[in-house]
Amino acid sequence: MNKTDWNALSDAEFQAIAREFFETRCPARLKHLPRRPRWTDVKEWYTNMSEAGWLTPTWPVVYGGMGLDASKYIIYVEEMEREGCPRVMDQGIMNLGPVLIAKGTEEQRQHYLPKIHSAEHLWCQGYSEPNAGSDLASLRTEARLEGDEFVVNGQKIWTSAAYDANHIFALVRTDKTVKKQAGISFLLLDMNQPGIVVKPFKNMGGVDEQCSVFFDNARTPATNLVGKLNDGWNVAKALLGFERVWSGSPRQSLMFLYRLQQMAKLTGKLDDPVFVDRLTQVTFDVLDINAVYQRLVGVMKTGGTIGLESSMLKIWATETCQRVGELTMEAAEECGGLMGSIPFGDKEFDLLYPFLDARAWTIYGGSNQVQRNILAKGVLNLPS
Repeated sequence: MNKTDWNALSDAEFQAIAREFFETRCPARLKHLPRRPRWTDVKEWYTNMSEAGWLTPTWPVVYGGMGLDASKYIIYVEEMEREGCPRVMDQGIMNLGPVLIAKGTEEQRQHYLPKIHSAEHLWCQGYSEPNAGSDLASLRTEARLEGDEFVVNGQKIWTSAAYDANHIFALVRTDKTVKKQAGISFLLLDMNQPGIVVKPFKNMGGVDEQCSVFFDNARTPATNLVGKLNDGWNVAKALLGFERVWSGSPRQSLMFLYRLQQMAKLTGKLDDPVFVDRLTQVTFDVLDINAVYQRLVGVMKTGGTIGLESSMLKIWATETCQRVGELTMEAAEECGGLMGSIPFGDKEFDLLYPFLDARAWTIYGGSNQVQRNILAKGVLNLPS
């Protein structure tokens, strides 16, 4: 257990420690990668963070986390992004862990949370289906209770990094006789069993990142039900709240902004006052997202509930990130449309893949169109 009281430090003190940690502990070969790496690539970095107690910054200390308050967590994210540290297998860290802490039993927390820290369990998320994406409540993957086990049949899609996961948390239909939101349960499944097949497919950047996951009489103990039977929609809303807040994290925008600033310097765009004006505008947008994100993380840290603010932040952050990427492509001029690493001065950048990958971020966690509908009804009281 990490016994350091990080929140007792000043922000400046913690920033210096975080900067030193990310500079020295993250392998240089993994910094500023243009795309999501595979588990074999980031295992060393995951293990480094876990052994140092830096893997789960927002989890309570009692569950092995750093217990960072909002301001310290923002510093953590900023320093990680400044150093270009890669994304690891983080569905267990960012989504499942907080859900188990909030909604799981103590037995589930004691069993699963340490295995996330040790990387014994690598998790993926089984939510979307071929006909249940933004309308997630229309999902058809079903589970029936047989004795002390659930038997699961169906298909999930857009399951990021499922090819490297060995566990999946999934929404399944357990009652077809009630309205669609009421008959859903939240289950945890071991993927290393007969009846679960993972099939990766390429995104428009030509990279395998998402997968289809097929369940054919897959089984999981009834004790792997999180929350109550048929109450999975409420568990899912809690997780989607976390996911939308994470989707609204300044992390990606800060990474894109760092790349844009480097590109502008290397291409001489900082001598163009029109470009500098646009760069200043997107910089302020990223700083604004940072401020709102800090406030929402503060609400979560004190046990508060995130409501419609998460939809607003998710829209704002993902669309801002795309604008930063677009301006970066403009700064690269004719090289902006080339795939792969392109030399600029003494540096190399892969610009096209991150630009293409960012198109999907407005869909993850519930599309931005759906989020606007939520805000229209929930804030403006407009009719459906």
